[in-house]
Amino acid sequence: MAPNAQEAKMAHPRMAAGALFFDAAGRVLMVEPTYKDYWEIPGGYVETGESPLHAAIREVQEELGITPPIGRLLAVDWAPNDAEGDKVLYLFDGGRLSQEDLAQITLQPDELKSFEFLPPDQVTERTIPRLARRILAAAAARNEAAPVYLEHGQKPGDKAA
Repeated sequence: MAPNAQEAKMAHPRMAAGALFFDAAGRVLMVEPTYKDYWEIPGGYVETGESPLHAAIREVQEELGITPPIGRLLAVDWAPNDAEGDKVLYLFDGGRLSQEDLAQITLQPDELKSFEFLPPDQVTERTIPRLARRILAAAAARNEAAPVYLEHGQKPGDKAA
């Protein structure tokens, strides 16, 4: 097979990375974008030459204005999308934010309107189903020894929600 044909068969997914932050009650920090009609988590696309972890760190700093330590990988989600192409999405554990971190949050005004800590049922209400599944699976993986692998926000073999 010619090199060009081999290259054409290779996947070229977009990569994105985000961080899950929690409060003392175990609720998840969600942000309200100015450009979407559903809530998100802090994060964004991985840039050329950048690791997913460094993308998560950079995006948190850009979007929230804070630099808390970002911990281990919680989930990897393969998310095909007919309109935007395949994506591989990484979620890292941002841990519990301190009162000092919360006091220093400065939202990037052209991207974010607000933030709030939400319990699992409200995560599901405020965002799209595949993102809600990804967030809840990653939050559950905090209690597991290894990250969770997902497809469309679900463990392979699980029935669609």
